[in-house]
Amino acid sequence: MESLTPKQYRRMVDEVLEFKRLNGDLPEYAVVDGCRIERREYVDMIERVNKFFLEMGRNPGCVEIGPIDDVPAVEEISIL
Repeated sequence: MESLTPKQYRRMVDEVLEFKRLNGDLPEYAVVDGCRIERREYVDMIERVNKFFLEMGRNPGCVEIGPIDDVPAVEEISIL
């Protein structure tokens, strides 16, 4: 799955917010129709949709699933 429909996106956001309300923190990942979306990906998606809505005044027709482009992933942190 490379993108979500508006209905899938709203369902994902509702589930993420409900998890945060119950547990006090965001889930490590969200699952939409069997597709696992990591935290950094769904946070990026939410930020992009919010920005699109503010700029265009409407919701996008679909939401691409993808990592944040300008922030490198940290695979391992060593503390000495």
